[in-house]
This record gives sequence, structure tokens and C-alpha cells, in this order.
Amino acid sequence: MSERRSSESGFPIKGVYTAADLPGELADRLGAPGEFPYTRGVYPTMYTSRPWTMRQYAGFGTATESNARYHQLLRAGTMGLSVAFDLPTQMGYDSDDPIAHGEVGKVGVAIDSIEDMRLLFDGIPLDKVSTSMTINAPGSVLLLLYQLVAEENGVAGGALNGTIQNDILKEYIARGTYIFPPKPSLRLVADTFAYCRKEVPKWNTISISGYHMAEAGATPAQEIAFTLANGVEYVRAALAAGLAVDDFAPRLSFFFVARTTLIEEVAKFRAARRIWARLMRDEFGAKDPKSMMLRFHTQTAGVQLTAQQPEVNLVRVAIQGLGAVLGGTQSLHTNSFDEAIALPTEKAARLALRTQQVLAYETDLTATVDPFAGSYVVEAMTAEIEAAATELMERVADHGSAVDAIEAGFQKREIEQSAYRIAQEIDSGERVVVGLNRFAIDEEEPYEPLRVDPTIEAAQAERLAKLRAERDNDAVERALAELRAAAEGAANVLYPMKEALRARATVGEVCGTLRAVWGTYRPSDRF
Repeated sequence: MSERRSSESGFPIKGVYTAADLPGELADRLGAPGEFPYTRGVYPTMYTSRPWTMRQYAGFGTATESNARYHQLLRAGTMGLSVAFDLPTQMGYDSDDPIAHGEVGKVGVAIDSIEDMRLLFDGIPLDKVSTSMTINAPGSVLLLLYQLVAEENGVAGGALNGTIQNDILKEYIARGTYIFPPKPSLRLVADTFAYCRKEVPKWNTISISGYHMAEAGATPAQEIAFTLANGVEYVRAALAAGLAVDDFAPRLSFFFVARTTLIEEVAKFRAARRIWARLMRDEFGAKDPKSMMLRFHTQTAGVQLTAQQPEVNLVRVAIQGLGAVLGGTQSLHTNSFDEAIALPTEKAARLALRTQQVLAYETDLTATVDPFAGSYVVEAMTAEIEAAATELMERVADHGSAVDAIEAGFQKREIEQSAYRIAQEIDSGERVVVGLNRFAIDEEEPYEPLRVDPTIEAAQAERLAKLRAERDNDAVERALAELRAAAEGAANVLYPMKEALRARATVGEVCGTLRAVWGTYRPSDRF
């Protein structure tokens, strides 16, 4: 067993917990399921009436290849699709841009225009599935392409369900797939809130993400503190744009990681709900209960998967998924056991989905709501994480705002220090990683990973050349000029953006138009 006796967040874990460890005013801290402060879950019945949404994150190579994988997942029983995009798409570049060379279709699907989006969702009933798109800086662009394809298939915006990640602030902290400086990026987020309220009312306009910060090394307390602090910044940006809190807050959603430290993860999710409910009610004056509900998607911890003895990852993912469910997640993606090596094979993706199905249909997890409520250890840890996260949020606020703290490098430094500590613990053996620094084997079994066709880049370039030759380029230029004028002024940019995409402007052309107005962010920039 591990020699560690402290939590991932840094507080000591006792060998035995008793009633003396329960926080004061426990009834007020808990509430009933579906009632403020939502510690016990955002819905009264949680999984007793229906299980969480089972998503599988997929996307690689071409739109046609990804479409085939989506159909496989739907046949296997998945309830929602989660789309992975390649790096050029994430950064707003077309596949034939020189900067995209070598990255096309590598870590997700390449989407250059409405034609790719048509292929990606060919034969999929967009009024019946929930689609989550992991896209940030150009999130509005991909949402509009999705809406245009839905309209072509007779599906109105009001029938669409899903989420765009659209969380640009965490990109400056952890991932780096930003395009524009923070201020215009926040304007684009607020414009998306306003657009979706009118045009795509059931869409979740943002998935405020702690996942990527956790993958970069953030502790559970840091993960929820920095995520909720970013959430506060988005609320302020929307209010500054003239939106009423109860008009947009019900469509906010969050995205967290689930680690193998099951008890602390359950406590983390419960603490996050409690903090957000009080923030929205007390600081922002929300009246609609839905504005106070922290609804979240969870993905199991990719950073904890190992290339050594990859089958052991099946066990890790099952434990991580169990923590997410016990913590009250609204949807869940379980990683495939081979993701530390390459893109998941079809078999591995199916096994990941089966993991969720076993949890939902073979255990008694769906029989009762919040089974850990009142547990000495869980309630004590929930209070510990709540206190630690609140203190970190106050330190962010001391900088003026989350953006000011990002500019000062606060969140990034805190996460890097945690990541360094974790690396040291693994190297020393203090933190046990089965198959890596303990219980290793002399010779690994052979594994054949899924490989991406290297000719994809050339094929995408040919498709783009054909598109530009066949479309009405004058119409595209007029539409992009309208987009440029909106970006230079105060109008909502999503309306002219949609018309440019309808005219078959490319993702790179749309993002390039905004770059010309708003500029491109560099880490050394001041704003």
C-alpha cells in the first residue's frame, strides 16, 4: 500500500474518522438532493430515474472516419457524442495552412468547412443525440457549423442539445490553444451566450474546465478553485455585456477530472456544487434555482494512465468512473485503456463504454441518491476541500480578477509547483504507480496501436482547393467583410459569422478575419 497519508489537496487523511470530524451545521451544508446548496446533487432523484449521460470522446483523421466511429459508438449504446478536433482546427487554421503541416487529423478530426461538418454528422439524428464539442478559441465557429448542418437536415436550433467547451481562460493557464487576447476572447464568449439564448436555447454555451488544469498537475482543491474563479469571470463578462444573470447562468456547465483517489474526488464534486450555489445566489443575486446548480461533465484522468501494462488502465478507469458517479456527475466519458499509447482502437473504445454500462446496470449505484451523505470521512473531506478552494479563490480575487491573476502567472505557477511535487513523489516511489515504479514486469506484451493515415493532410488540402474553386468567392468576401465590421464594432459577431460559414468560408478564413481585427495573443503580451 502507499505510504502517503495526505490528500491530493494537501490536508492530512486520518486513519479513523468519527462524528467529531463532521463539520458544524451539517444539515445546512447538505440540504436535500435537488435543493440549495446542492451538495447532494442538482436533481432530487439523480440516477434513480435515469442514469447519467454516457459520452465517448472520439474524433481522428477525416470527418468520414470519425463519422464511422460515431455510428459504432451509437450502436454500442452511447447516449452522447463528444468530438475531438485536431490541433489546426483548435487553433483556427485550415489544413492547408503551412503552420498545420504534420498535425492534420492527429489528435482529432480535421474540420475546415461546412462540407467537413456535413460528413462528420452524416446519418446522425441531431435532434436525438447530445453532442459535446471540445473546442475553445473557435468554439463559436464550430457551433455555427453544427447548427447549419442541423438546419440543412430540418432540425431547428431549438431542438439541438449539447455543449461547446468555449472556455478560453483555462487555455491561458494550462493548454495554450488560444488565438486572441483575453478581452476579445471574453467578448466572443459573451456574444455566444447571447446568440444561443435566442437561437439555440437548450445548448450549453460553455463548459468551464478544470480537467485540463488537473491534467497539468492541479490538485483537486486547485482544480475547482481556479475553475470556479474562471466561472466568476465569465459571469462578470456576460453581465457587463448587458445580459441578466438568470438569462444565461442556467446554460453554464462545468468539466472536471475524476482521479483514482476516489474518496477525495467524491468530496471535491460535492464541495464544488456548494461553493458555486452560494456564489451565484449571494454574489450575483441569481433567483432561478437553475442558475445556482453546478452541472458538470466528467472525464476520467488521462494523466494517470500508463503505457506500461496498459490493461491495468481498465481498473483505473473503472475506479475513476465510480468516483464521478458517486460525486453526482451529469455525464461521463471513460478513457480507453490504450490512450497512453495512441488513439483508442475500436475495441478499447467499446470497453470504455462497457465500463460505464456495468456501473449503471450491474451495480446498485442508481438505486439511491448520494449514498455517501453523512459519512464521517466524506463530509470532513468535503469541508476541507471547500475551505482550501475558497482560500485559493480569494487569492485569485486579490489580483483583481481571474484575468489579472492569469496575467500575473498565479494559477500557472501554483499548478506547476503541484505537478513538480507529484513528479518527485513518483520518482522517489513515495507515490505508487502500479506497473511503472512498482509491480513492473520485465517484458511488455506487444500492442498494435491505431494509426492515422499520413495522406490525410494532402486529401484535406485537395478538398479545400476544390471548395475554393467551386464556391462563390465574391459572396465569401462580402460575408467576411460583414464579420470584420461587426468585430470592429459592438455588434454580436455570431450572426455575420454564420452567414460567412453558410457561404462556405473556411474555419481558417473566419478566424483569420478576427485575428486581423483583434490580434493574436502571445504569452508575453500585456492586456
